[in-house]
Amino acid sequence: MGKFYNEILDQHRAFIEKQRMFFVASAPLSGEGHVNLSPKGMDCFRVFSNNRVAYMDIVGSGNETSAHILENGRITFMFCAFEGPPLILRLYGKGYTVIPGDIEWETLAPHFKLVMSTRQIIVADIDMVQTSCGFSVPFYTYTGERDHAEKWAANKGVEGLELYKAEKNLVSIDGLPTALFDSVD
Repeated sequence: MGKFYNEILDQHRAFIEKQRMFFVASAPLSGEGHVNLSPKGMDCFRVFSNNRVAYMDIVGSGNETSAHILENGRITFMFCAFEGPPLILRLYGKGYTVIPGDIEWETLAPHFKLVMSTRQIIVADIDMVQTSCGFSVPFYTYTGERDHAEKWAANKGVEGLELYKAEKNLVSIDGLPTALFDSVD
């Protein structure tokens, strides 16, 4: 079952900052809707306080996290130790989406290395932290970041990315609107 905490402790923060990858989970309220689980990389996660985190999110084939947190706020992050001592760390909380043009964007954006395909920043207020053993997580060796997303975005260009977001990122696979829904003309 692991250990539970009300906030991100210093040792949790140190562990998070060492990880090259994390996972984000969210779900709609409807039992008929689909649970989303996405891997993330690119050094895009930041711990702002013992109870607040955020990550820079880039354009992708869907925008499920934004839709789910707009509907109900629920979000979970998971970090796994793929090297060193075994550990799994989960952050549970309520999230919201900040898009370019929002007042909070100017405060948050400088904390990230924004890329052409940055579409939003997902912020979460964490109310529970869980650690567990991670004994069955295998060892993996980090060899670098993939450059596919960067090349894909450069090939699309700014206009192409806006068209892609309008086509693929305005609603979830279950038809829920995302935070981008009202931002596209």
